[in-house]
Amino acid sequence: MLSSHYGADAAISSAQPINTRISVSDNELPRPDRTIALVGLMGAGKSTIGRRLAARLDVAFVDADSEIEEAAGCTIPEIFERHGEAEFRDGERRVIARLLRGKPKVLATGGGAFMHEETRNRIKARAISIWLRADLNLLMSRVSRRDNRPLLKQGDPRKTMERLINERYPVYATADIVIDSNEGPHDAIVDRIIETLRTREET
Repeated sequence: MLSSHYGADAAISSAQPINTRISVSDNELPRPDRTIALVGLMGAGKSTIGRRLAARLDVAFVDADSEIEEAAGCTIPEIFERHGEAEFRDGERRVIARLLRGKPKVLATGGGAFMHEETRNRIKARAISIWLRADLNLLMSRVSRRDNRPLLKQGDPRKTMERLINERYPVYATADIVIDSNEGPHDAIVDRIIETLRTREET
């Protein structure tokens, strides 16, 4: 039974503090008192931007997909192939529930995680959710660089992405914050997130 690997006592292997700092003084940065959960489709930049955001805020970064692979002892494509999507989603739910506990961190979630009502409600209760919104062309240019997306292995990948956009964007839009992820520098997106978090703190 795959879900037994996802128990609450599993170690958080990828939640390592990132020590890269920027020149602005610490008191100019927002002080998150809750985890910042990044949501969005594959290719939106959740992991890349999440690492940079965690570095700027001097908190741990955790990638939920990496934690799932660590807990299961195999890759996500292998989980899909051996056990199916339903089993993967159950494991994802358990892992994210565990990761939302503890000290504030930056958490990159998988594209389907926020679609699960229980997970979505848990994120809303325990974290600040940020949707990294990107258009179809940008997403396709990014996901085409890697061949490890189980949902894109059947049929036309572009049509699959169009379907996922139609299904998921209305739900992603319920996140606390919406940030456009575009072709510009990732640091510029991080700047926008930090400024939005700072403004949120002040209100």
